[in-house]
Amino acid sequence: SSEVLEAIENVIQGVLQSLAQNKAPVLTVANRADWRNIEYKDSVGLQMIPGCTTKQIRSDCPQTARRFALILKILSMIYKMVQSNTYATKRDIYYSDTLLFGSQSVVDQIINDISCMLKIPRRSLHVLATTKGFVAGNLSYTEEDGTKVNCTCSATAVTVPSNVQGIKNLTSHAKFILIVEKDATFQRLLDDDFFSKVSPCIMITGRGVPDLNTRLLVRKLWDSFQIPVFTLMDADPHGVEIMCVYKYGSVSMSFEAHHLTVPSVKWLGLLPSDLERLNICKDALIPFTKQDENKLASIQKRPYIACQPLWKKELEIMAASKLKAEIQVLTSLSSDYLSRVYLPNKLQFGGWL
Repeated sequence: SSEVLEAIENVIQGVLQSLAQNKAPVLTVANRADWRNIEYKDSVGLQMIPGCTTKQIRSDCPQTARRFALILKILSMIYKMVQSNTYATKRDIYYSDTLLFGSQSVVDQIINDISCMLKIPRRSLHVLATTKGFVAGNLSYTEEDGTKVNCTCSATAVTVPSNVQGIKNLTSHAKFILIVEKDATFQRLLDDDFFSKVSPCIMITGRGVPDLNTRLLVRKLWDSFQIPVFTLMDADPHGVEIMCVYKYGSVSMSFEAHHLTVPSVKWLGLLPSDLERLNICKDALIPFTKQDENKLASIQKRPYIACQPLWKKELEIMAASKLKAEIQVLTSLSSDYLSRVYLPNKLQFGGWL
């Protein structure tokens, strides 16, 4: 915590020095959303290059003065929390002054900018993300406050902890981790008791695009148990994008890639080639929108796809057919096809990429 306090003090000292010299204070923040600032490394995924381009947030410029003020406001809140060893969620910060911040996304972006500017992971700033992910299966652990959590005996899923760094005593006999894109599929597998039928496993869902805590937990489980990590996504560009976030990370959080990515993630399904192989009726498939086409084209250009010839091939099949499918399409074969036939066969015969 002394490091965090010192980093914030240095920023404020810079502001005061500028004022003492009659200059308008300026904050310098890395350009997080620019692909030119990102490099792809096999072992880490997407990460920021050392000499990346920056943008200036000036206090004397009408376009950035408000942002400058909000950064200082949130820095002061973080400083107080670190000093008093208290925590707040991003929602708490937003609701502390909704009129000032205007929207939750403004707060989210500023906190990421601060984390990147100070080169300090977000959880060390005492800001917790609101968790939306679920975990179930062969896993037990102790939370930071001493609460023992057992996911194995629960018929319902457990919410991903809000302080993943603080959990300890992780134990599991799982043979693999299964990341499920959507909540509905996750709940269906839970109802079918999938995680104990085939072989013990841990199931996780970020319920769409994963939040920070879900990504941290996947990484922590992988570090702890070193077991295969599989993904079960819709056969559409959005599903592929979500899978890439788990495996390679995201551009906006590339400055924290080391804690968040799991490069060993495998694509288990739903593969575009599966649709043909299983003779899924064309009427059950959904035609691409213009947005889907653009999203797929942008994914195909990304640096990591070139290193994945088998993934590349699947994306080409999708692009050629201009059709997408949700995992639920498998119910057209039989109501429990996913848990009874599809997943057991895939896992037994190595049907992943």
